[in-house]
Parts: sequence; structure tokens; C-alpha cells
Amino acid sequence: MYSTNRVKLILIGFVLAFVPALLAFNRVSTLAQGVATAAPTSAATLSGTEVTLTLGAYSTPRDAFGELIPLFSDAWYKKTGQKVTFKESYTGSGAQSRAIVNGFEADIAALSLEADVNRIVKAKLIAHDWKKTPYNGLFATSLAIFAVRPGNPKAIQDWADLAKPGIEVLTPNPATSGGAQWNILAAYGAAKRGKVAGYDKGDDAALKYVGDLFKNVSVLDKDAQSSLLNFERGVGDVAITYESDAIFNQQRPVPGASLATAASNGAVPAEYDLVYPSSTIQIELPVALIDANVDKHGVRPAAEAFVAFLTSPDAQSVFAKYGFRPVDPTVAKQDQVVKQFPAVKDVFTVQEFGGWDKVATDFFGDSGKITQLLTQIKGQ
Repeated sequence: MYSTNRVKLILIGFVLAFVPALLAFNRVSTLAQGVATAAPTSAATLSGTEVTLTLGAYSTPRDAFGELIPLFSDAWYKKTGQKVTFKESYTGSGAQSRAIVNGFEADIAALSLEADVNRIVKAKLIAHDWKKTPYNGLFATSLAIFAVRPGNPKAIQDWADLAKPGIEVLTPNPATSGGAQWNILAAYGAAKRGKVAGYDKGDDAALKYVGDLFKNVSVLDKDAQSSLLNFERGVGDVAITYESDAIFNQQRPVPGASLATAASNGAVPAEYDLVYPSSTIQIELPVALIDANVDKHGVRPAAEAFVAFLTSPDAQSVFAKYGFRPVDPTVAKQDQVVKQFPAVKDVFTVQEFGGWDKVATDFFGDSGKITQLLTQIKGQ
């Protein structure tokens, strides 16, 4: 007969032997949370044993999606038995949106501007209410912040410093870049709210501030990444940029490290400091299923599941790792995430200006106030 102690040891060994399997099962169960609500009730509702999804996204989340897609594909296969592969396209948000409208048959669009999704809606390719999700159609957020030279030699601390004589500022061209539009709204909104020293509160003062700021802008690049890369090459004293872009570029590895895309290009980490202004805009990053294309391709169940998966806790943690602020509040409150993303005193949204439809006309349309201002200052 076994002694009591020997029985205890056998039981402990039995439990320890199954711990890895239990942990692996828990990991699969957690990943499956993001696909559960959109998964079909039976395999009969699926279009086949294998499908292909086409993702059209803006450039910065490329490496985050590179990690997320295999996680989703594995969880989806374990739940449904259907293999899903991805075709991926990455370019500027506006360019991606226009490509979809002009015939690029993306099933899912992950962009940096609501206005770019609205363009697809107006083309009647999106028929459902794409904002009817737990997080209003967003997969992540970011902030407009400053990248400055190491050690911040020009002592740039807030928006007022960017309009001082002798400060060379980089921001992309709002006529071609969604990132530029976010940057301008951040500057304009901070001034409008009375958060820029030396300028009164209100629209008139905000427009004057933006005009003074643009007198210091030396280069208007075509897109946000080009502007930030230009800054990395030594142009300018400060670049207005997405927090997510800046963090991603700072994390770029030397060749052979884990972020394969950057490594394959021989990229090295960017050397600059980040400055958070006291007031800035929350950059909202939307994702939408494109009804006309998913129905044409017969991939709706998998596409819906992928969109849902992007806001699952596991996916949100991956986005955070790559510099994106989570929309899931439970992930946003995790200690490591709180430490990664500094708090800003005054954060506002595009609703400060009436939403993107109004902004597209009043600020950046042919007769918009920013379009006219840039024509006066820059001749463009």
C-alpha cells in the first residue's frame, strides 16, 4: 500500500505534468474571446475549409498586425476548423481608402481617419453601421505629441514653444496626410481651449496661433512617416507626430531582432526624446468590415470575427506593445500599460470641432480655414 506522503507526491506530480497543457488551453480560450461573438453556430455556415481575408491598412500598425494575424488564424481554426489566410496591403490612410473606393477589394479597412472610412461608406461599399461596436468602431487610439532632439536642446515643452522665432518645425502636408490633419487639429484645439500661452481662448486666436506655427514649418512632407523620418535624418528642431509612430520608430531593432519588417530594412532605433504637450487631441483609429467585398468573397463570418478580435484583451495588449493606446479600459489600466503611456492634462476629441464630416469641409475643404491659411503662408 502507498503511504499518505507517496500518494500526495503522485498527485502533485500528476498536477504538475498537466500545468503546461492547462496553461496552453487557457491561452487558447483567452484568444478565442475575440472570435466568439462573431463565430458561426455550425461549420455549415462557413464558406469552405479555407478562406482568404484581404486587409487594407495604414502603414504604422503593420508589425502589430504581423503578430496579431497568426494569433487570430490559430484561434479561428481551433474554434471552427476553417483555415484563414491573409493578404495584406499597407500605405497611407487616405491612399488606402481611395484605393478601396477605386476597386481594391479589401475585406477589412484599418485606417487612421474616420473621414477615410466615411469615403468608403459614401461609395456604398459599407452598408452597416460600422461604429456599432463596443468602442465606437475604433481598434486603438493615440495622441499628437512632439519628437525633439536628444536632451531637448531647444527646451521645447508646449505648443507655445513651436511658434517662437528660430524654431524649425516639421509636420506633413494636410492636403495629402491624415496625420497632418490630426496635428493641426491638436494645435488648433489646444489654442481654442485657451491652453497655449500668449494666445487668447477661441477660434480667432486658434487660427492666429496655427498661422504663427506654420511660419516655422520648414518642410511639408507627403505623409506622417515621411515627416518623422525626415526629422530622424536631422531636419528640424521638433516634429509633431503620432505618439504611436514615435514609439514604434524608437523601438525599431537592429537587423536580426524581433520586428521583422523594420529589421529587414536595416532600420535602427530612432534617437529622439518625446515631449507631451499639456493639451492635445486623441487620435482615433477606426476599423471597418467592407460589406460589398466580404459578401462578394463569401468571407463574412471570418471577417466579422477578425474585427471583433482586434478589441479583445489579447489583441489590445499587442497593440499597446507597438505603441498604440488600448481602447479596452481593462487593458489600459494594466500597470505596464499605464507606465508606457504618460497621462496628459487636457485631452480632447474631434467632436470639439463637430466631427470629421464638418472638419473635412470647414478646415480642410477647398475653402476651409486651414486650406486658405496655408495658401496665404506657404503658397499651397
